Amino acid sequence: MRLLVLVVLSVALMVVDARFAVLKPVRSQMGLVLMESYWITDLPQRLWQGVAGQFGSRNELIAENEKLKTEALLLQGRLQKLAALTEQNVRLRELLNSSALVNEKVEVAELIGVDPNPFTHRIMINKGERDGVFLGQPVLDARGLMGQVVELMPYTSRVLLLTDTTHSIPVQVNRNGLRAIASGTGNPERLELRHVADTADIKEGDLLVSSGMGQRFPAGYPVATVNEVIHDSGQPFAIVRAIPTAALNRSRYMLLVFSDRRTPEQRATDAAVAQEEADRKGATSPAQPATETGASGATAPAAAVPAAPAATAPAAVPEAPAPAAAPATPTQPRRQ
Repeated sequence: MRLLVLVVLSVALMVVDARFAVLKPVRSQMGLVLMESYWITDLPQRLWQGVAGQFGSRNELIAENEKLKTEALLLQGRLQKLAALTEQNVRLRELLNSSALVNEKVEVAELIGVDPNPFTHRIMINKGERDGVFLGQPVLDARGLMGQVVELMPYTSRVLLLTDTTHSIPVQVNRNGLRAIASGTGNPERLELRHVADTADIKEGDLLVSSGMGQRFPAGYPVATVNEVIHDSGQPFAIVRAIPTAALNRSRYMLLVFSDRRTPEQRATDAAVAQEEADRKGATSPAQPATETGASGATAPAAAVPAAPAATAPAAVPEAPAPAAAPATPTQPRRQ
């Protein structure tokens, strides 16, 4: 009898948790309490990693140091070229009155748990609301997008991966800009593109990147690589399957992307204000070199002021002292 009561109570709690938001505060507090158990569970592995790191051989450390120095030099060379391209991109965006971010702020997070439900692809990370994490925040690893934050707790968060059956993301083919929707299949190694026309220009090996159309994921990040395209003459849509670029079931460290969360209207307003300030600075900047060239003489302010009205108002000459203004007006045309 007691077992039956417990089973009914468990089923009732699961139904309430799945259909209503009443138990979310309780779950948040339980997550805060269970964080200590996660920390204790992960303690042996961290201790083992610390001991292994302390007893690493000197030769391996020297070889790794040399390798890192070489990679640093290569990256510095690429960074010099990237800096020039970034500056050019910024100037082009200013010309287009666009205030979109060129570089997003990111923060490193660590995987501390995996959802045991085999039909749900969710993970838990060690960053939460206290660290500035927000719902819907994009998460990526070193290879591409992984998913988005769907549940917040004070010090931890849950991330829904791209391959979950309830997740979809707008993408585009990097080769030709073809737009599509990539949906999860429940398989950590596969995504499917929905409603792709049978005559669409897409083929194996195409890189799919985020299009930014859903205002959730920033544009331009790798999502998946097409590995199978099936055309059926009797169907209006082709079957397109892709492999995620991110190591969804292997990555331990990942990045939380803090992108620009302003609305399009706010971006347009800020861009217009920035453009007005740039135009104002551009309009006032030519007057400053004129005063500096005049400053090379002995009477910089006097030479700069009469130079403008000299051709329009002859009355400006008697207002200034006769001995000082007379030599200043003929010497100015001689320099020109």
